[in-house]
Amino acid sequence: MLAAVALLGAPAAAGAQAYSCAVPAILPPVHPEVADERNPQRLLPIGGYTLAVTWTPEYCHGHATDPSARIECGGGNSFGWTLHGLWPDGVGPEWPQYCKAATLLPPATLRRNLCATPSAQLLQHEWSKHGTCTGLTPDAYFARSTGMYARLRWPDMARLSHERQSSAGSLAQAVAAANPGVRPESIRVTADRQGWLDEIWFCLDRQMAYTRCRAGSGGVDPATPIKIATPRPSPARGGAYRGEGG
Repeated sequence: MLAAVALLGAPAAAGAQAYSCAVPAILPPVHPEVADERNPQRLLPIGGYTLAVTWTPEYCHGHATDPSARIECGGGNSFGWTLHGLWPDGVGPEWPQYCKAATLLPPATLRRNLCATPSAQLLQHEWSKHGTCTGLTPDAYFARSTGMYARLRWPDMARLSHERQSSAGSLAQAVAAANPGVRPESIRVTADRQGWLDEIWFCLDRQMAYTRCRAGSGGVDPATPIKIATPRPSPARGGAYRGEGG
């Protein structure tokens, strides 16, 4: 059973993040996320922020059967870009994380944000690891991140997926051109080991305004060739597939 169907944009719209999104009537359970030896608590000053968005057609290519990806990759839903999270960056090479003990997010908070970040457990993770370091309440933290995400606009990703000369730099330029006030120097592109587009990270200053990314802050070199999994907006057509782009 599905409820609260939210259409965030028509399939052909350049600014659409979700082609179709239905929040389950019964939410999947979430569990606490805490610091551990591999991911210790770090109480560090904030030097800026990263807004990370995921190219879902590629994510679902490798995670379609994962239980945690059921909303994002199944259930008749179809996404283009989804919000991974808003991450405080440090002043140096390390960043603050797990700054305070985090309670489980209430169902109302999860429901409000599942069509931006379509995983209840990922929402819990983002709040526990990153949100607790911002000084914001959970609702204020997600309102800030989803608000920035919702204002982003995108180039024609279906067209770009078929271009054979796509690079990280040309993709950053196309995304910047679709968003007045954002420059390519504020964008980092990440890819998997096979060169498929994974995520885009937007660099923000302490006031969460777009700013030039610091050297060595992640992402591939702008000259790196990028392959883009082709979106298929209609759930009836099978979600998304890796096209012949790149």
